Amino acid sequence: MPRETGVKLIASNKKARHDYAILRTYEAGLVLSGTEVKSLRLGRASLVDTFAQEHEGEIMLYGLHIAEYGFGSWTNHAPRRTRKLLLHKVEIVKILNQLRDGSGLTLVPLSLYFKDGWAKIELGLARGLKSYDKRQVMAERDAKKEIAKEMGRRLKGRR
Repeated sequence: MPRETGVKLIASNKKARHDYAILRTYEAGLVLSGTEVKSLRLGRASLVDTFAQEHEGEIMLYGLHIAEYGFGSWTNHAPRRTRKLLLHKVEIVKILNQLRDGSGLTLVPLSLYFKDGWAKIELGLARGLKSYDKRQVMAERDAKKEIAKEMGRRLKGRR
């Protein structure tokens, strides 16, 4: 059987991009059991209420829901167990230094996907947005959409 290639999205956290300003992203692997991988291949995962945090010098993922595998036996996994993230030591040190400096940053999971057959998670080093920041971003997005619409009309000769 040929090896899987490319990227296959499993789950994304759209609310994170709305609630946070993403400053930097990191790609990390996950330590998973066999039934978790099978469940992920079926696309049965949710990033709602998921967060990453430091635990004994490592970065752990809390609250990731991977549904139990339907054809699993007594060896099935717990759906919301804590999972270890696989990052290079240099990346872990860099992330932890930025989280500990007191600037109000947090580590937010953005998407879960398979990359060349391996389960990966995209983490964002983020700062929380205030409600007025969100309104400003929405206004900018609407303005860009109106400009693009008007440019399209002019290029087609409708005005």
